[in-house]
Amino acid sequence: MNNDIAIKVDHISKTFEIPQERRNSIRERMLEFRKKTIYEKYNALEDVSMEIRRGEFFGIIGRNGSGKSTFLKILAGIYTPDSGSVAVNGQISPFLELGVGFNPELSGKDNIFLNGTILGLTFKEIERKYHKIIEFSELERFIHLKVKNYSSGMQVRLAFSVAIYANKEILLMDEVLAVGDSNFQSKCLTEFLNFKRQNKTIVLVTHDLGVARKYCDRLMLLRSGKDVMTGGAREVAAEYTLQNMSDEERRIYQKAQQKNAEEVVVNDIHLEPIFIEKNPVNKAATIEKIEFLDENKNLKNIFKTGEDLVVRIWFSKHESVDKLNFGIAIYSLEDYYIFGINTLLDHISTEKYLQKGYCDVHYRRINLGTNKYYIRAGIYEDQSEKLIDYVDQSPEYFQVQAFNQNTGIIHLDYEWV
Repeated sequence: MNNDIAIKVDHISKTFEIPQERRNSIRERMLEFRKKTIYEKYNALEDVSMEIRRGEFFGIIGRNGSGKSTFLKILAGIYTPDSGSVAVNGQISPFLELGVGFNPELSGKDNIFLNGTILGLTFKEIERKYHKIIEFSELERFIHLKVKNYSSGMQVRLAFSVAIYANKEILLMDEVLAVGDSNFQSKCLTEFLNFKRQNKTIVLVTHDLGVARKYCDRLMLLRSGKDVMTGGAREVAAEYTLQNMSDEERRIYQKAQQKNAEEVVVNDIHLEPIFIEKNPVNKAATIEKIEFLDENKNLKNIFKTGEDLVVRIWFSKHESVDKLNFGIAIYSLEDYYIFGINTLLDHISTEKYLQKGYCDVHYRRINLGTNKYYIRAGIYEDQSEKLIDYVDQSPEYFQVQAFNQNTGIIHLDYEWV
């Protein structure tokens, strides 16, 4: 294998057998011991191939049950694929599930030595790194407490701290950022960047698309055990969002069809089921274009700090739509989230937008620093959780030029006194 490749996966598949009849009690097992249990085959992974480069921050996203954790366990050597092969160029430090490798009856200190040994560290190596592990985990007060009394966040802190100080070339992380406070999550991400500087490889399973966009070099999107898309973080994250939106539309459509197909009885007269013709692919509304304007509504893409900015969202709507909710967020070129608003939280009536076919947001005296910025926009069906259409990134940027050479995301009004 090429020395620049850390992990190579070649056409792996993994199937599990799920029993369709559960026998929990001894009586049930005694009475039905001759009855053959029926199993259903579940394809957790199906013909997945990919390569992860050395020093790459590689993310895996997908809905629950898509095969993400199974894939990571195969990389770690916990599961063996039914077919295909996995080649790993380097030692792996895995963080796969909460509490894996811990003995709940032992203290945090004892589990550091236990888990470190499992990861291949010698006793002397663990002793040398012990205080750094405790310091990073911020569990000094609780290190002699049994792990079974730890909260989930405390267990994550301890397990992650041991994993990063195992000093392996490849770090496998399964939802490490899903549990714990924001300060510890920030420490984890900082440590990930340190790993990258050392040309180490990180494979992260996450549901946090913000983290995926900002930190991952590439993403793989799994769906029903298949690799449906692998590529740039922004493009794959956008596809994942659109797929989730399509699933919601499909659910609403199928529910409506089921309701319309029910038999109706009026005055004892039997009526045939009624089906409404509707294309489920059609959206209730679609974002057509995003424009940047000056305060006089003229097209403009370069602004000075302190000038007014107008963002216009053009959209087309279905005839039956009478109410929508619009969400708009500003991001920097580096994918930093600057500011976001929506009409629902601001209690804005959108009827006038439905008549015009566009909505305007007037940002007064934008105090942004010198940089390029883009817009992320969404249309929702009256409630923010029912997504109709979504643009992950506006095709064009707008640029802001500050009056001075100060750096930073925002430009503050200041004076030396």
